[in-house]
Amino acid sequence: MDAVRVALLREVLAGTEWLGATRRFAVALRGSVVSHGGGMLLVGTPEYEPWHLAAHLVDEAAWSGTPELAPTLVRHDARPSDPAHLAVGLGRLEAARRGETLLVVSPEGPAAPLLERVSDARRAGATVLSLGPGEGELPAMAHEALAVPDGSELDLDTVQHLVSAAAGENALPTPRGRRRFRDRVARLAEHLTAPPPARW
Repeated sequence: MDAVRVALLREVLAGTEWLGATRRFAVALRGSVVSHGGGMLLVGTPEYEPWHLAAHLVDEAAWSGTPELAPTLVRHDARPSDPAHLAVGLGRLEAARRGETLLVVSPEGPAAPLLERVSDARRAGATVLSLGPGEGELPAMAHEALAVPDGSELDLDTVQHLVSAAAGENALPTPRGRRRFRDRVARLAEHLTAPPPARW
């Protein structure tokens, strides 16, 4: 889905809770990775690997000038012979530490082995975000969760498009941490180069 289609989708969804919900989630996601300088791990389930979201986040990272948004896709069946960007296995979750962000995408509640790894990553200090079912153990352990219940107006793939597009928007405020030095300098430059206010 390209930027034009996302814009049309946003027009259709104007006045619904989806736009606000996906933007809030995107603000939390972007704020977590930007304030820590990156370190996003993206994982799904054995049946549902979020390849598409990973690709969109890489694109948004490039377009927005926010490299921290580019995730590491963690795969359940990764093999050493796979290309480097596809060869990261579940062992990477065991190495997750403070300052990293773990985004779990699942159409249904993940199985116990993945939940245990996510719980361990949270205990080690990683920020956990959940995109998928609104109930169960995963949303309960997540720092931020966006529920996409089965049978809702939008499917999980469409919500991922909205989240990735919103995460790449440069106008999004960072919810925690201090603004980056570059942002402060840009605001100062805008202020200094703006024409003086008109006097009547």
